[in-house]
Amino acid sequence: MPGWSRLAHGAPPVRKAPSPSHSRPMACLDGAKLTRNHRVRCDVVIVGTGAGGAVFAAEAAKAGLDVVMLEEGGYYTGKDLSGDAKFSFDHLYRDGGLTATLGRPPIPVPVGCCVGGTTMVNSGTCYRTPDFVLQRWEREFGLEGATELDNDYAAIEQDLSIKPVPDALYGPQHQRVEDAIKELGWAGSRIPRNEDGCISTGTCAMGCPSDGKTSMAVSKVPEALAAGATLWTRAPVRRILRHRNQVVGVAARAGTPEQPTDLLVTAETTVIACGALHTPALLLASGIGGPWIGRNLHLHPATRVVARFPDEIRGWQEVPQAYNIDEFIDDGVFIQGQFVPPDVQAPVIPGWGVEHRQRMAAFPRLASFGALISDRSAGRVRPAGRSTRPVATYRLQPADRDRLIFGIARTIEAFLAAGAEEVYSGVAAMPVVRSRTELARFERLQPPATQIEIMAFHPMGTVRAGGPEIAASDPWGRLYDVEGIVVSDGSLLPTSNRINPQLTIMALARRAARKLVAP
Repeated sequence: MPGWSRLAHGAPPVRKAPSPSHSRPMACLDGAKLTRNHRVRCDVVIVGTGAGGAVFAAEAAKAGLDVVMLEEGGYYTGKDLSGDAKFSFDHLYRDGGLTATLGRPPIPVPVGCCVGGTTMVNSGTCYRTPDFVLQRWEREFGLEGATELDNDYAAIEQDLSIKPVPDALYGPQHQRVEDAIKELGWAGSRIPRNEDGCISTGTCAMGCPSDGKTSMAVSKVPEALAAGATLWTRAPVRRILRHRNQVVGVAARAGTPEQPTDLLVTAETTVIACGALHTPALLLASGIGGPWIGRNLHLHPATRVVARFPDEIRGWQEVPQAYNIDEFIDDGVFIQGQFVPPDVQAPVIPGWGVEHRQRMAAFPRLASFGALISDRSAGRVRPAGRSTRPVATYRLQPADRDRLIFGIARTIEAFLAAGAEEVYSGVAAMPVVRSRTELARFERLQPPATQIEIMAFHPMGTVRAGGPEIAASDPWGRLYDVEGIVVSDGSLLPTSNRINPQLTIMALARRAARKLVAP
């Protein structure tokens, strides 16, 4: 795939903040350097340092509990990052960014694997879950207190400096679409983001080189460490330890492949926060969990639509995800800006050989938005054999395919209204749309899902929280069938929450940690 060096205009310089406000704390331990078996005792061990794990760790440590965090990946902050896609996929993402569900079609689900988890590689989008979704969780699933998260939301919003994208970080890609949808009479809004000192490097998905995005790696993890917690990196957990009906800790693999060592952490409370794909796999591989574990996998299937304008957009000079088209959220369709480097953008650009190269040469004139849907489909996660590696199966229902096509069509409509010369749909049957007449023809298509360039984000639901008759955990993430264990990640969400769930995951984690500290 063509990278910056293949394009006529060359690579943009990656801007760095003069002096990053955050740096990697030194009070952490590298499991890869552990040369002998080691045992640790603590009050709370937390597996995973993403949105749920890091917030739980910070709250528990500040309350005076002895907390140990375990992270499979490494610890990277702005000084380690340059926006280079290969480095980021190799070091920040799980499976090099190629995590996927099995089905027809297979669907990529990129997730982070580093300190901070997916908060390191997302665009910082932070929304409160809509009230009607929270009300449904309480009413249908017994998720007590789901509509009473305002204080937890507000605390996280303050801690992470969450606010709508300001004018200084707003650029032509989003402004043109905003102007167009006003003409169309649609609703839209600027995206609230967790940032404190963002300088708009345009590389959110590759990790923030300025540390302006307040990911868990530069916010809640350092907060936990400052309160006395311990962090082990490069220490993947292989088993949850259990004595009769009580979970007593975890066993991690440390050292190197040539000289592996065991790291055993015993604790009064074990918190699993590996995400909705890996948490159920770890539980099941450890013989823990009732019949709901691993079921009910929900995703946000998504497509991207790219438009070529007659003049330069230079999307890399603005926040990649700054504006949402909110008009269709009640229909389960959410359309938002997104911009990625050329080597990541290239697959959706149609054509072969010279034709593809010519279109890629127009990269400075390209804009990109994505259409995300709230799924009705549901999948399942199981461990692969006796390992903790998840195998996720997921079959996209026709109704969800239809909503993806609807979302693509509305994105094309917005781009055409904004003055785009041609729009690339990501649908093999009609990859280029240049006019409203062609758009009408596009909307009559009924392509199979295998002909649509689909990705998915925000896995949820595989350790559903709620009442004991329909859920794996109680409303605070405590498993029903065993004592001493709490789940704190997107696994808990009973259904799709319609939007980016990270803020809700953090709010639920804060609530659960306070419940542990003061039952």
